[in-house]
Amino acid sequence: MSQGFGAQGADHSARGQDSGRNGAAPPPQDQMVEELAYRRLSPLMRAIFVLMTLLTLVMVLNQQFNLRLFDVTLIENRYLFLLAAITLPLVFLAYPWRPKDAASGKVALHDIALALASLAAIGWFAWVAEDILAEGWEFAPPLTAQILGGVLWVIILEALRRTGGMMIFIIVAVMSLYPVFADSMPGPIRGIQQSLEDTFAYHIVSSESAFGIPMRAFGEIVIGFIVFGVALNHTGGGKFFNDLAFALVGRVRGGAAQVGVISSGLQGSISGSVISNVISSGVVTIPAMKRTGFRADYAGGVEAVASTGAVLMPPVMGSTAFVMASFLGISYTEIALAAAIPGLLFYFSLVVQIDAYAARQGLKGLKKSELPSLSETLKAGWLYILVFLVLIFLMVWQQREAVAPFAATALLLVINQILPKNRLGWEKLLDLLAATGRALAELVAILAGVGFIIGAFSVTGLAGTLANDLVYLAGDNALILLLMGALTSFVFGMGMTVTACYIFLAIVLAPPLVKAGLDPLAVHLFIMYWGMISFITPPVALATFAASSIARTSPFKIGFQAMRLGAAIYIIPFFFALNPALILKGEPMEVVSVIVSAALGVALISSAMQGYLFGAGRLDGSPLRLLARAMLLVAGFALAVPGGNLIPVSNLTLAAIGVVLALAAFLLLRLTNRNTVTA
Repeated sequence: MSQGFGAQGADHSARGQDSGRNGAAPPPQDQMVEELAYRRLSPLMRAIFVLMTLLTLVMVLNQQFNLRLFDVTLIENRYLFLLAAITLPLVFLAYPWRPKDAASGKVALHDIALALASLAAIGWFAWVAEDILAEGWEFAPPLTAQILGGVLWVIILEALRRTGGMMIFIIVAVMSLYPVFADSMPGPIRGIQQSLEDTFAYHIVSSESAFGIPMRAFGEIVIGFIVFGVALNHTGGGKFFNDLAFALVGRVRGGAAQVGVISSGLQGSISGSVISNVISSGVVTIPAMKRTGFRADYAGGVEAVASTGAVLMPPVMGSTAFVMASFLGISYTEIALAAAIPGLLFYFSLVVQIDAYAARQGLKGLKKSELPSLSETLKAGWLYILVFLVLIFLMVWQQREAVAPFAATALLLVINQILPKNRLGWEKLLDLLAATGRALAELVAILAGVGFIIGAFSVTGLAGTLANDLVYLAGDNALILLLMGALTSFVFGMGMTVTACYIFLAIVLAPPLVKAGLDPLAVHLFIMYWGMISFITPPVALATFAASSIARTSPFKIGFQAMRLGAAIYIIPFFFALNPALILKGEPMEVVSVIVSAALGVALISSAMQGYLFGAGRLDGSPLRLLARAMLLVAGFALAVPGGNLIPVSNLTLAAIGVVLALAAFLLLRLTNRNTVTA
């Protein structure tokens, strides 16, 4: 099951990755098809699929750039209806009833019927879009809207099942019907009852349900980044990221694993898909790690953690950040800047752990002869650097989030077609469009489906009362609410995609946390982080299952390694929720001191986790070393946990405790390891 936008964006690059450098072979094609669960369409169906994708892109460009093609500018609800009318049928063409049927490539009659029914039903709502607004259909829908609303409820849920899995299908199906029995629920979750037919109509015609905030973010911003991510991979961006990582850090201690961190971080931020990222990057990095001495489970764990963290890392962060911007009513740039420091701390922790493990095991880097030249890599990849600079300039300095990805994609494709190396022929161009269509179809099904939950809470009034009830249950204690939120996010993250989990918890959990006095942006980032944790935490751990097929070892062994390597993802959200200085909110001196202290703390915690401290040596094998290890762990938390606010100890006091303990542990280790320390 793929997550986030652009989930299929890396599929072709994964199979076409130049992995000969490390002797790695990509997964067999039939295995990739089963993992990504989409059909290989016949020429006719593929042509229809590509034409519908092109029509979608033309409509989006017309709307975003106000081109007035055919003298048409669409009102918002009609635009969203038409967008869904074109993209939702693609789900039934691309994704079969059962994943194992994908290999046949044949589109069954019932899939064609569902595609046509979704096109016709949503098309009718697009036709009457002005009447919906003028006559208040969300409060008094006509019979036709009720009937077609019920039809679309079934169709959207089936599309959600095919793209998101059975768990999210069950959750959304049950919760979308909450208005029908809302008055029968216990006190805290009782709401205003609606009839079944009115519920169906409300889910479709209301701006608070299937065509609410998530779909608006999709239609206004996310589509551009889907196109950009797919285009980047199809023009050789994935190979450039891998080569750049090898050239930068391939020779350092544990270099093959550090390569995995950098390449996965670069690719994953753009694609927004953990699973595709593991597959496309892992086919190169995991075999290289194993060949240089890393155990198979450790190599898989590094790739799983690095790919998971990429979705939390600017500049793109998958589709979730754009939905978050819509919820909070702020610019994407503000979210990206806030997420930068926690994301860097996460990767810093992973880098320190890999270095400590490599030092403890005596592992070396790759030979120079095996690595690409940095100058040659940069010379060959200047196109991608230029495109990234344009993207960041338009997003950060020009504040043009909707325009930026389209402009960057246009520049990328124009230059790519001029240069001979990765020029796209007609066949590759069709592959690019087909991959874009699959990514659009997958996400529109997920966003429309999860929108049902927003609509159910909105029409019954539960969204407002639930916040008060949760705050009451937690006794106004924000820390208890955070713990409740972490557990809830983890549980829902097991059965939902990142974006779906975030949307659900942004409705249910974010309001009470904000009401308890926490910063709104910190709360939403906290939810996003904890919704990602199930990717590396058994028993679900989807990223580790993807890595296990390449590492050829148990996914549970990889999962337990990933939990240790990704320890920062469990604790960093609490740090910035307790003190938003870590997301750049506060006085400059406080922000700097909190970041520096957190970085030192994370380094000490990571060293203690792996049993090796740079400059002091091993942390295992004797009682004194174990004592020093425990002291380092406590010192790390003392430095990393932000004081003030909900912690009744100041930053300065905690930092002083951490420094004293860390120095004592360092001196103890120097004495214990005085004959063995190298670095």
